[in-house]
Amino acid sequence: MTAEPIPTEPHAEANLRPTLLAVFAHPDDEAFSVGGTLTHYARKGVRVVLACATRGEAGKITVPGMTVDDLGVQREQELRRACEALEIEPPIFLDYHDSGRYERTRTDDPIAMLNVNPLDVEVKLRALIADLRPQVILTFDPHGGYGHVDHLQIHRATSAAFFSTGHLPGGGPQRLYFTALTTAAAGMLSRMGQDLDPLVYGVDAGTVAVTMNVAPYAENKKAALAAHGTQMGAESLVGRMTPEERQAMEVGMLGSENFSIGGTRTGLPAFPLRGLFDGLAGFETLDGESSGT
Repeated sequence: MTAEPIPTEPHAEANLRPTLLAVFAHPDDEAFSVGGTLTHYARKGVRVVLACATRGEAGKITVPGMTVDDLGVQREQELRRACEALEIEPPIFLDYHDSGRYERTRTDDPIAMLNVNPLDVEVKLRALIADLRPQVILTFDPHGGYGHVDHLQIHRATSAAFFSTGHLPGGGPQRLYFTALTTAAAGMLSRMGQDLDPLVYGVDAGTVAVTMNVAPYAENKKAALAAHGTQMGAESLVGRMTPEERQAMEVGMLGSENFSIGGTRTGLPAFPLRGLFDGLAGFETLDGESSGT
């Protein structure tokens, strides 16, 4: 495979508008781990773009008795509604297929994420980065949240694209952040039925570089989750929670979102940071006292 070259000639003027690119694998990935953060920055005037690798074609419908003619089409529409709820622009799809899990694994689908060369995904992301010129990129942590192969592929490709686009005008994206599941949060998920070793899938609190207070956007996040109706039914992990488990999840997930540093081309003014743009030249006003922890 030969990668398409990315133009390196300077643009007429620098990208003065702050831009955040979030890259995830399936519709609903964004709502759980970064939804409040996306709304926070959208309200501050940041251009917030969500790139989704697939349309979730192999997802499990969790609403008893529901039938859907084309799950990919259905979940695309759900994601579009979720983006509206989060107050961000419509999503960009990378046009791969969901690999599925367990009995739904699509081993014979050539464009299912588990069968795709991550370098091909990187080529698409490099072109997207060259077009959008984001200062900040968000994606999955190295364990993909809970180990889903599509999450791992997107983590790898997005990380590679961050490091291979530093030659772009303005020095390319300045910060790469990973979603950060603390060991405490991973332990809670494990107790709720996810087979997660908290010491493998979670991170020590000292690893967290940014904790975003997303409580003001709880209703946006709830609406985004509700928009993913095929995945949020009675047979979903959330649907099977006890009232006590649901309350604990909402306190954590709707209160804050955590990120670790995946890469940076600038020095850090402090650790932890006040927000995702903290210390980036030209965007000093984005992360004031009220935007971080």
